[in-house]
Amino acid sequence: MKDAAQLIDQFVGESLRVKNEFFRVNKDTIARTVETIAHGLRNGHKVLFFGNGGSAADAQHLAAELVGRFGPHRSPLPAISLATDTSVLTAVGNDYGYDKVFARQIEALGQSGDIAIAISTSGNSPSVLAAIDVARSKGLFTIGFTGETGGKMKDRVEVLFRVPSRETPRIQETHVMLGHILCELVDRELFPEIYPAD
Repeated sequence: MKDAAQLIDQFVGESLRVKNEFFRVNKDTIARTVETIAHGLRNGHKVLFFGNGGSAADAQHLAAELVGRFGPHRSPLPAISLATDTSVLTAVGNDYGYDKVFARQIEALGQSGDIAIAISTSGNSPSVLAAIDVARSKGLFTIGFTGETGGKMKDRVEVLFRVPSRETPRIQETHVMLGHILCELVDRELFPEIYPAD
């Protein structure tokens, strides 16, 4: 086995390579997506995040960045992680099956003009795909964060962010950075007065 120092260099190097490639290819799409999210929030809509496992943690993290604050103090922005209410998750999972845990919440909470952000490293999670389908049927704008292949998600969302890796850690590291960039750019779009002029 390589020693720890070599492995650290390897992991960091691969993470940087994946991020550099992803952001080089997706800059324009990210900028357009920021405009869409900001437009929705400006017009009284909300952002719904969902995913499983590490992606559930990312959903919770990014919703908190909008509801709390990302950088300087500003008004809270309406965002919900569908992965955090254990009573809803267990009730829906028990009564309807786990595949419905996010779809059922979108049926209850989603409104036309809202933004649904689906996070799945494989792009094939049944619970995430089911929620995307409900979101589309209700007129939500759908955004997907996934890995290299896009999985089944690639044919279901309006905007797909596909990280050029098949390794879950590298994909998730890029998803977090993408989420942070979206949050900061939305902040700057909606609250330009709180950021110093560049």
